[in-house]
Amino acid sequence: MKYHHERWDGRGYPYSLSGEKIPLIGRISAIADSFDAMTSFRPYALYQKSLEEGCQEIARCRGSHFDTNLAECFLKLTEEQIESAC
Repeated sequence: MKYHHERWDGRGYPYSLSGEKIPLIGRISAIADSFDAMTSFRPYALYQKSLEEGCQEIARCRGSHFDTNLAECFLKLTEEQIESAC
């Protein structure tokens, strides 16, 4: 996927696309990939975030890194999944 490193504010790569110029699949993949990277074990990472911390980071970066509407949908769905698992 060549668009998942693009940022909503246009400061990503490889094409510096912004907003809705980023294909939808790229905007969705950016959120999913970032959340997975933050909350999964990575042997090179010093710290693995909890699901709650991962959600806080997605919330913090909406409108800059991530599509605001998609981030809101992700957070709502993630919150529902966490609550139903408890």
